[in-house]
Amino acid sequence: MVLTALLVGGGAGFGGAALWDRVGPGDDDAPAPASPATTSVVDQGDTPAAEGSVESVAAAVLPSVVRIDVRGSDGSGSGSGIVLDTEGTILTNHHVVAMAAGGGDVRVSFDDGTTAPAEVLGTDPLTDTAVIRASGVDGLRPATIGRSAHLDVGQEVVAIGSPYGLDSTVTSGIVSALNRPVSVGADERGNSTTYPAIQTDAAINPGNSGGPLVDMTGSVIGINSSIRTASSGSPFGGGGGAGSIGLGFAIPIDEVMPIVEQMIAGETPTHARLGIRISDVDGETSGAQVQEVTPGSTADEAGLHPGDVITRVEERHVSGADSLVATIRSFRPGDEVEVHWLRGGKEQSATVTLDSDVPTGDAG
Repeated sequence: MVLTALLVGGGAGFGGAALWDRVGPGDDDAPAPASPATTSVVDQGDTPAAEGSVESVAAAVLPSVVRIDVRGSDGSGSGSGIVLDTEGTILTNHHVVAMAAGGGDVRVSFDDGTTAPAEVLGTDPLTDTAVIRASGVDGLRPATIGRSAHLDVGQEVVAIGSPYGLDSTVTSGIVSALNRPVSVGADERGNSTTYPAIQTDAAINPGNSGGPLVDMTGSVIGINSSIRTASSGSPFGGGGGAGSIGLGFAIPIDEVMPIVEQMIAGETPTHARLGIRISDVDGETSGAQVQEVTPGSTADEAGLHPGDVITRVEERHVSGADSLVATIRSFRPGDEVEVHWLRGGKEQSATVTLDSDVPTGDAG
């Protein structure tokens, strides 16, 4: 009877257990051993990626992302870039290729493993953008350029690039905030590199700079440019130190495409300006305080005076000096915008036509 219980237990599972319970063990009986476990092997085949998944986005965008290696008199470094056309025009950050100024070497590595030398077509320190062109290439897959104006907080995004030289790295996350004023330096005239950034928790690390931030259609909506690190004393930075802590920043693509087109055409990039010098406001009031008004500027014509505190441009709240610079940089010379300010506690406003910083290059 014990032998029968073991055989049935091994072959029939529950039936064997019922028989063992019904018969019951005697003083000399032992429970039947468990049946040997087996592992099922399933051939999933080549399952196509679901539309709108990270997998499908990666497959679509990876061929349009490159690694950029730069060597100059001050050393070497690397970053990422976005293919703009089939002939090798590539968008990246100014700080990625700045080391090549004065005769350095720039080399591009493509998704298929090939490499090519490249020349710098133009750079714009104020928006931290640059355009390069790889030599002797054709048939590249250009990235699809989207619209950053259509983004919403919480929207899923994917970042692609070469962090620490690790080619074709894909990370994902969401849009954490929009119009975050980010300032990462200044040019030789003291004009700040400030832009209204897309904040994301997709992992961005040194080497991701210049690579794309894309939406779930695979369209480029930003250029990954800077990160905040827990170990850094400075608020933002694209290199050195610790890696991602979920605070990454991308330049909105809408803000820079007109500048990119100017660089491709060999023109000097232009930026919108009010014609003022500003500072943060002391005390509890938020806004940007006017320190100086350039005679004949659009701010002068609008009636702005030193001491006025600019609180809003269009519907965008101005929290400080960087916030105002980032907001104005999001427009183009010749755009009409409504500016609101406080003077003696009373709100005033005016519709102004924004100036161009060419040829003066003044900040504000």
